[in-house]
Amino acid sequence: MITRKGLTLDDVQKIAAAAEAEAKKNDWKVSIAITDDGGHLLHFQRLDGAPVQSTWISQGKAKAAAFSRKPTKNLEDIVGNGRNAFLSVPDLVLLEGGEPILVDGICIGGVGVSGVTSAQDAQIAQAGIAVLG
Repeated sequence: MITRKGLTLDDVQKIAAAAEAEAKKNDWKVSIAITDDGGHLLHFQRLDGAPVQSTWISQGKAKAAAFSRKPTKNLEDIVGNGRNAFLSVPDLVLLEGGEPILVDGICIGGVGVSGVTSAQDAQIAQAGIAVLG
């Protein structure tokens, strides 16, 4: 048997609050999703004015980051560099803005953000994760 770390409700609330603060500081209207390491939704919020499609995209980014254990920018680059077969992977959003939550090198979840530019989405996700130290 292995013992592994996981996100608590307190952790998720801290990540969500920090991500929301980063978005509001920049007046960015986004949706924020947080998943566990299996891509299961633990938290979701859509800030006022966030695009409707950002609800689905943010959740897909969080799931993709948790599944792949990598920032979704890496997955977007795989496709951008011509590996179109990677598009056949089901149910993942292969756009920058999803970040894995890593603790001691182990993925315990993902944060996905959508609503502004992909780089800004990633900035918000990273700000959320940073509160874990």
